[in-house]
Amino acid sequence: MTARADCGDTGAMATLYMVATPIGNLEDITLRAVRTLGEVDAIACEDTRHTLRLLNHLGVKKQLVACYAYEEEKGSARILALLEQGKDVAYCSDAGTPCLSDPGILAAARAREAGHDVVPIPGPSAFAALVSASGIFYKTVAFDGFPSPKPGRRRSRVAELMSRDEAFVMYESPHRIVKLLTDIADIDAERRLCVGREMTKLHEEFLVGSAAEVRDLLAARPEVKGEIALLVSGAKKG
Repeated sequence: MTARADCGDTGAMATLYMVATPIGNLEDITLRAVRTLGEVDAIACEDTRHTLRLLNHLGVKKQLVACYAYEEEKGSARILALLEQGKDVAYCSDAGTPCLSDPGILAAARAREAGHDVVPIPGPSAFAALVSASGIFYKTVAFDGFPSPKPGRRRSRVAELMSRDEAFVMYESPHRIVKLLTDIADIDAERRLCVGREMTKLHEEFLVGSAAEVRDLLAARPEVKGEIALLVSGAKKG
């Protein structure tokens, strides 16, 4: 298929808009995102219940299309069917930017293959929020998403990432964050890192220090709660 340039909002065919939504604080929605959600014919959602809460807050009422992560094939087919009918569609993952450790890639790929424009509506992401607030210096940073829940695979991947001189970002569940930090501390207890917890929400917290220090702080708590992202500094060479 011949490559084609995006025509933005002026494309003659129907358009799929990839809309970034708040990761916590609803005030973080962009003006362009609000306008787009109000103007499209339908809104595809990773979870309709989750997106409906945001739409109710914004006073937006639209046809909702389920596009669950575990059935992206079916969800992408529903989106493509609407586009083929000439209907513009907005895609929203549960929070943050679609396709950044969230579903949506298959829908974007299928829409492009069919000749439709795919337009990003940029906005919040936990990755960008963490990097901006960490105070950790880096030249390059790799995004690795969620590590494997299997201890062996997780440790192997962590060791590989920590051998590089680039920083890296991972997301992790509150139930496994201490295990992840232990894996990091076992390799380099002094490696500087930042844990962002519940970013943009009421109980937002940033913990910055060595891997061992931050691990011990969280391990001492009766329970760790909330959404978590982790930025680890790169290895020092020479």
